[in-house]
Amino acid sequence: MRKIMLAAFGIALFSPAQAQDWPSKPITMMVSFTAGSSIDVAGRIIAARMAEILGHSIVIENVGGAGGMVGAARVAKGAPDGYQILFGNSATQTYSQSL
Repeated sequence: MRKIMLAAFGIALFSPAQAQDWPSKPITMMVSFTAGSSIDVAGRIIAARMAEILGHSIVIENVGGAGGMVGAARVAKGAPDGYQILFGNSATQTYSQSL
């Protein structure tokens, strides 16, 4: 029994990992400030470069309000699948626990 368990562990340990097909749909970059702001401009520059590197489209969604907290809360409560990312400033990355 012990040899079988060790063999199974060895096979699982050294078998090649299966690559996931990511991204398979557009990535949404949530910019937590209004369109035309300096953070929006920086987000668009970074999104363009990310799209080049990933070879996939990145959709920018501007959600302003409450100093960026509305967009940050939307991303925090979104699905943890990696298709929604937040771009903001230090205030949106370190929000209070009252949300």
